[in-house]
Amino acid sequence: MYQYDNYDQTLVDERVTQYRGQVQRYLAGELSDDEFRPLRLMNGLYLQRHAPMLRVAIPYGLLSARQLRTLAHIARRYDQGYGHFTTRQNIQYNWPKLEDTPDILAELAAVQMHAIQTSGNCIRNVTADHLSGVAPDELEDPRLYCEIIRQWSTFHPEFSYLPRKFKIAVTGAAHDRAAAQVHDIGLNLRRNEHGEIGFRVLVGGGLGRTPLIGQVIREFLPQRDLLTYLEAILRVYNLHGRRDNIYKARIKILVKALGAAAFRDQVEAEWMQLQHSGLALDQSEVERVRRYFAPPTYDAAAAADITFPQQLATDSAFAVWVKRNVAPHKIAGYHNVFVALKEPGVAPGDITADQMDAVADLADRYSFGQIRSTHHQNLLLADVRQADLYPLWQALQALKLAAPVIGTLADMICCPGLDFCSLANASSIAIAQQINDKFDQLDYLYDLGELRLNMSGCMNACGHHHVGHIGILGVDKKGEEWYQISLGGSSENDVTLGDILGPSVPKTEVANTLERILQVYVEQREDGERFLDTFRRIGLEPFRSRAYVPGSKEKKQEEQRYAVGY
Repeated sequence: MYQYDNYDQTLVDERVTQYRGQVQRYLAGELSDDEFRPLRLMNGLYLQRHAPMLRVAIPYGLLSARQLRTLAHIARRYDQGYGHFTTRQNIQYNWPKLEDTPDILAELAAVQMHAIQTSGNCIRNVTADHLSGVAPDELEDPRLYCEIIRQWSTFHPEFSYLPRKFKIAVTGAAHDRAAAQVHDIGLNLRRNEHGEIGFRVLVGGGLGRTPLIGQVIREFLPQRDLLTYLEAILRVYNLHGRRDNIYKARIKILVKALGAAAFRDQVEAEWMQLQHSGLALDQSEVERVRRYFAPPTYDAAAAADITFPQQLATDSAFAVWVKRNVAPHKIAGYHNVFVALKEPGVAPGDITADQMDAVADLADRYSFGQIRSTHHQNLLLADVRQADLYPLWQALQALKLAAPVIGTLADMICCPGLDFCSLANASSIAIAQQINDKFDQLDYLYDLGELRLNMSGCMNACGHHHVGHIGILGVDKKGEEWYQISLGGSSENDVTLGDILGPSVPKTEVANTLERILQVYVEQREDGERFLDTFRRIGLEPFRSRAYVPGSKEKKQEEQRYAVGY
């Protein structure tokens, strides 16, 4: 993984010193709330419902065991003993004291971590496929390009005050596991007819209040032109993006207003002016960064393991876990293991300090000392030898990190919601628990097959509800918590935005409504169909007609709206 050089370390250390002075001046009354707000946001600090929230960057989701131990230490010393992994591969602390945040940043800097540009109107943490470098369907490891983009974008003087936040995702595999099509910029690695590496460039994707799918503005961008083209896109956005309305400030609104073709023309014109700017990617620089992501030294004898088939045959619980939580690896004899942060009774994505320490130890023992965070709020141990799967499973079981639910209804995405977030309209964590209580039989979950349930507590869509096979959005109705349900979304290659089912349902009825929706699926599905496949085949109406309780207020609203072409 990438290691800071003197420039990196100096920048991060100087930022800590700078921020420490800003906090001291604020606490002394020398800075007003309005003056301090942009300064704290530049360092990942939000003011939430009960306490500040600190968001720590995990570039492209990659952590060393040492870094994870530091995150555990911070959770134990400065928070309430746990952290929360997000859909953008970062970690958040929900209970730090403002006066302690400079010390937290100093401890992060000591292990080459920071919270820079995890908030504010800037280029945020660059994300990637959590299987980068180990996926069998990968063309090339995208993390080296993520790192190049990170170095280019950090403290970029021209893009520190963009019209709105800006998110970039890079994927190098045939299967998009990075949700690249719903980012401000999505980059898909590909080869042209000459075998040269480059990028398919999408712009203007995003969720939130106005969900949109990104538009392709270049089918193939040569590798050397990566930074000049990104700079051109950001310049056009910075010049023409709206600053008069926060809800219309994202680049997706600009692309939609101009049209993809007109936006591309402006980018291409700006790009021509940058051809001699010195930003062209030299192949030697690409190779320099690539060396940081060189594969580990794999055990050539790993594929010869003979104990694994016997363990599968004699331990059914282990066999189920392997089927659900273990993914293929590009090297024979190795596997990728999901560490499930979806234990019933625990908020999805939460992990205790003790669990973090233990996972760091397991990474040192079984995964070359590295851990990845995923878009679905789990962790991943890559590069696990087949012979090590059984003892790793036993260790994860003891830690309550082995729930065999990856890819099922129980593997839901869930934002912190009203329990913590000052922007939320409704709870998310309580609804996750309600759903877990309702669907607590693993056999039933497995029978449902692949199912992505995403939940957000407000329209900002931190839980990516628009692209869940089933999406749940919390809404406020005269001070009461209600939930809008959508069906048919996807963030993968077949990206789609979900269709709203109908009127929102009360908090007490979310799991019951979900049960009726799933009954339709079970009755209507054909052999081998996922929920998403069945929905696309039969459409919304069969689900809508069964979702609401006969005689209920919601059923009457649904009937009235449908009668007028809802």
